[in-house]
Amino acid sequence: MSLRTALLVLAAMPGAAFAQAPDASPRAAIDTATKLARWQLQRMTDTSHIARAGGETGNPRAWEQAAFWVGMTALADHGAPPDIGKAILDMGAANQWRPGRLPFFADDHAITQSYLWAARHGAGTAPVQSVRRVFDNVVANAPRVTLAFVVPEKGGYGATECLARWCWCDALFMAPPAMLELADQTGDRRYRDYALREIWATVNFLYDPAERLFYRDSRFFDRRDAKGRKMFWSRGNGWVVAGLALMIPKLPKGPERSKLEALFVEMAGKVKALQKPDGYWAPSLLAPEESPPESSGTGFFTYGLAWGIKAGLLPRAEYEPVVRKGWAALNRALQPDGRLGYVQQVSDRPEQVLASDTQYYGTGAFLLAASAVADLKLD
Repeated sequence: MSLRTALLVLAAMPGAAFAQAPDASPRAAIDTATKLARWQLQRMTDTSHIARAGGETGNPRAWEQAAFWVGMTALADHGAPPDIGKAILDMGAANQWRPGRLPFFADDHAITQSYLWAARHGAGTAPVQSVRRVFDNVVANAPRVTLAFVVPEKGGYGATECLARWCWCDALFMAPPAMLELADQTGDRRYRDYALREIWATVNFLYDPAERLFYRDSRFFDRRDAKGRKMFWSRGNGWVVAGLALMIPKLPKGPERSKLEALFVEMAGKVKALQKPDGYWAPSLLAPEESPPESSGTGFFTYGLAWGIKAGLLPRAEYEPVVRKGWAALNRALQPDGRLGYVQQVSDRPEQVLASDTQYYGTGAFLLAASAVADLKLD
């Protein structure tokens, strides 16, 4: 291989730090995201493109697709063509505005975020009525269980008692933004009060203040890698950072909002420090040398940090270079066939990733990142 050929190959690799930066202007970011969204929309009922498709992957009311629809709402709000918003409305109507099947499970509440968006965009009262029934039951019958993540021998993961509460850090993306939005739309503070109480229970249980990162759940408190390092999962912490970016704007100015903003800023400082030179974040955040490119955690972090700049919580001069590198990395993860590659498959811990690996929630993270990058009006 000639030197020229070798350089061209390296420049095309997702980890190439010197690859040409993508156009980060608002129009370019939204156009890129729209193209990816349309690619994904053509494959909502065909999961053959997903390497590790499980029982919930094809479920239009479960969390994997729900995270995509959350990204779609952000894209629709940022100047995307009308077919993007129409797709959200059509999906909700086809689902009859129903959540997932488990009444207290945060992952099954994630889809209601897109329903509540639809309620503000011409879907009438049916979405709010449906979502109220879900969260009225949660508030009236608040589970009384520990947050300790114990998997029973009989029943396995799905029978874990604490899943009725928010005992895994991903849950902070799934349910509380919907509860806070419902409180805002209805004026009923019960939903906000419940969400805030449970948010802080989860934070106090899973947040490591020394590391400024979240354990995925209590099973990881004592786990260490071969070098004795704590295991902090990129996408898990990405769920939290993105969840905070979704939650904070839904709260009125006051002590509770200020506390969440302080948590966000504290995490953001650590996240910034952990970005790799190639713009990605490692699947295991404290083990960058073992890292393949990974686009889902990177998408959520890029979204959160870009949102934080626009919200005035993060200094632009300090964080814009991080956002630019993250956005460039995400664009390098786009594959020739149109998919977003390097998305770690469904898991609860760091794993290896392939260029062909994609997933609905990874696309959702990209769409969120694109919307926040567009807000920054980068040139």
